[in-house]
Amino acid sequence: MSLKQFWVDPYQTGLDTTVTGVDGDTLTLASTIFFAFSGGQESDTGSIGGRPVLSAEKRGLDIVYTLTPGHGLRPGEPVRVEIDWPRRHALMRLHFAAEIVLELVCARLPGVAKIGAHIAADKARIDFEWPEPVTPLLAALAAQANAIVAADLAIGTGFSDEAAERRYWQIDGFARVPCGGTHVKRTGEIGAISLRRRNLGRGKERIEISVADACPPCGDAPV
Repeated sequence: MSLKQFWVDPYQTGLDTTVTGVDGDTLTLASTIFFAFSGGQESDTGSIGGRPVLSAEKRGLDIVYTLTPGHGLRPGEPVRVEIDWPRRHALMRLHFAAEIVLELVCARLPGVAKIGAHIAADKARIDFEWPEPVTPLLAALAAQANAIVAADLAIGTGFSDEAAERRYWQIDGFARVPCGGTHVKRTGEIGAISLRRRNLGRGKERIEISVADACPPCGDAPV
C-alpha cells in the first residue's frame, strides 16, 4: 500500500520514492503524490521516473500507475514523481467549490439525491434527482457559496478511519463531510464561484460549477 503524500501535503509537486511492484506496463510506488481518479475528481497528470503516466487507478487501498510500454523500471528502483501543478491546483479549487455547492443544495432541498459528480480542471458538475428545475435557486446558492469563499475559512482535513483510509473535510458552520480528494488550505483560494443549470431530462438536474482566476496559493508550490 502506497503512502498517500497528496493527503499530507496536496501542494507538493515532486517526490523521490521507490518502485514497489511492476507488472508489465503498470507499477506501484512506496509513496506517491499522484492522485488517482476517485469520488469524481480526475487523476493528476505527470511523470514517474521521467516517463509519462498514462493512467492512475485505485485498486483497494493501493494505486496502480500505467506507463508507456517498455518503461524499463524495476522493483526497488528509486524514481522521481512529478505532477502538473496548475492542473492539480485547478482540480483542488473546483473540487472544494463543488463540495460547498453540494452541501448548500442538500441544506436547501431536503430529500434531494446526488446521483453523480465530475471534477475536471476547467469545471465541475453535480447531478441530482429532483422533480423541478433548480434555476430559481442558483443566484442564492452562488451568493452563499461566494460568501464562504470571501470569509477565507480554514479547511480542515483528516482521517475518520485511518486503517480504511476514510477521510473528511470540515469548515466553520459545517459538520464533517466524508471526502478523500485533495483540497486547498482556505476557502479564499477557490476564487469566485459561478453556477449554471443543465437539464438532463425529467427528474434530473445538473449544476455546473466554474471558478474565476484566483491569487497564487501560499506554501511551497510553484507559482
